[in-house]
Amino acid sequence: MNSQKSSLAALTVGAIGVVYGDIGTSVLYSIKEVFGSGHVPFTPDNVYGILSIFFWTLTVIVSLKYVTLVLRADNNGEGGLIAMLALASTAVQDKPRLKRVLLAVGIFGTSLFYGDGVITPAISVLSAVEGLEVISPNFTKAVVPSTLVILFGLFALQKHGTAGIGKFFGPITIVWFASIALLGVSQIVTHPGILWALSPHYALMFMWANPGVTFIILGAVVLCVTGAEALYADLGHFGKKPIRLAWFIIVMPSLVLNYFGQGALLLNNPAAVKNPFFMMAPDWALMPLVGLATLATVIASQALITGAFSVTKQAIQMGYLPRLNIQHTSVRDTGQIYMPFVNWALFVTIVLAVVMFRSSSNLAAAYGIAVCTDMLITTILTFYVIRYGWKYPLSLCLAATGVFFAVDFAFFASNLMKLFAGGWFPLLIGGAVFTLMVTWKEGRRLLSEKLRVDAIDLPGFLDAVFVSPPQRVEGTAVFMTAEAGMVPNALLHNLKHNKVLHQQNLFVTVRNHEVPWIGMDKRLEVESLGHDCWQVNVHYGFKNDLDLPKALQQIKGRGCQLDPMTTSYFLSRDTVIPTIGTGMAQWREKLFAQMHHNASGAADFLNLPNNSVVELGSKIEI
Repeated sequence: MNSQKSSLAALTVGAIGVVYGDIGTSVLYSIKEVFGSGHVPFTPDNVYGILSIFFWTLTVIVSLKYVTLVLRADNNGEGGLIAMLALASTAVQDKPRLKRVLLAVGIFGTSLFYGDGVITPAISVLSAVEGLEVISPNFTKAVVPSTLVILFGLFALQKHGTAGIGKFFGPITIVWFASIALLGVSQIVTHPGILWALSPHYALMFMWANPGVTFIILGAVVLCVTGAEALYADLGHFGKKPIRLAWFIIVMPSLVLNYFGQGALLLNNPAAVKNPFFMMAPDWALMPLVGLATLATVIASQALITGAFSVTKQAIQMGYLPRLNIQHTSVRDTGQIYMPFVNWALFVTIVLAVVMFRSSSNLAAAYGIAVCTDMLITTILTFYVIRYGWKYPLSLCLAATGVFFAVDFAFFASNLMKLFAGGWFPLLIGGAVFTLMVTWKEGRRLLSEKLRVDAIDLPGFLDAVFVSPPQRVEGTAVFMTAEAGMVPNALLHNLKHNKVLHQQNLFVTVRNHEVPWIGMDKRLEVESLGHDCWQVNVHYGFKNDLDLPKALQQIKGRGCQLDPMTTSYFLSRDTVIPTIGTGMAQWREKLFAQMHHNASGAADFLNLPNNSVVELGSKIEI
């Protein structure tokens, strides 16, 4: 019992550091952007109304939607948009047209994650460093350079992994939440009546009196729920209970106290609207607070970078992106990975965002569309999961998701007003990633069709070969094939040029599935083809680590003795030549061919020993 409590406490602390870093730093800029927009007349009633809207936004979107409902939609213990997409697509398996639509919608939402991944570190770190301006206006010119230096250091550290510093994330973030709660309390005691804003009637009165203004400011109010998607995305790392405990016991109370403290400060000193968060602190605490805020925003950014690596790996294994170089940064935790291309592509785009927008206020204008679109897509997918996957009555499903859809759509519609003020930037990033994803998926489909048309049946081919068998050599050959039952080009080349065949031959096809995990007991399907040849299908979930040699060790005892020292892996490295009129526009054909050319080799991706791989290829026109 004590060990269970200890484990729960450790997971809760970890969740505070990883899951809530982003939403925890929203206090730096959310209130400032609402009152600094100029749309809300500065009156006590409006301060009460805005604070009430903030509290009920956190309650409805985070507490009710994500913590209460969405966390229930776990895919074998995993969460996130890709896990939800897999659940939804499986639920409508018997409706192929609807499944295609949901896949397109889900992949678009996944693509928008990268747009969010650019804006979040930029706005978070900028807003923290802008605290220097409160200390002295002389620091204004140092804000952007300091932000870029901090971000460069963060991205440069990624290749070393986060095992060493990750254990400090939780405690530092707890200190952050304790600090923002104390700052809020220090102001609330000067104006305790501000707590009446917890009542929903203040929000309703504000919306009734100012419907147009309410619609406009929702684009800034949404900043208070930035990072809410992380609750679901990190479900597999911590589990439901630690995430829920962290939210209700630590995170939400701290956020509410700080927001209400900022409101109390504004009632006492309206001039503090230029940066109410930092102006809550006494002069002696400003510099330490800027340092702590910077640490908190770095932690929030780290969680998002790690998420980008994880999402990219999952998209690759589901067939929506080409193979990229993946480096494991921990020998104990296989989930800790580093992807150089993703890391530095994110960094360059974030630098571009910081240099273009130059302040957290300008970035706030760009922020929101991607987040709200993802929230809307999550609600839509949740409906199909609970209706067709869980078989709940239609009326109950509509009631459970209808309110959330209305709220999400209101925020989404409001954020569309930011489109030309900077909202185009994350949409452009998301659109570019979406184009890459659907181009790769469609290109691979066309390539597979081409291979199937030109393929030679493997069992028939082997029967013909062994009519007059070639010379057999010691050892085992592993031939990788895209489709089971097809003769791999590498085998044809080996017979043509070397005129030999290994003593044992495995024809291996890797299958990726729309589930997070497939256990080792279900990893292999083995079929004997005779003549010491076997067809082997290797199954992986989108969160499994691909390690082919380890998986093939299970074939021992099934008639095949696999010795790593005498095993050679043969890969067919095909050169794709784009042609016009094959189902894709010419520019997409060329894009797919370039992506195929730049993809990392299967040796790295499948964790094959490089010194035992022979690459033989052919040219294929699509």
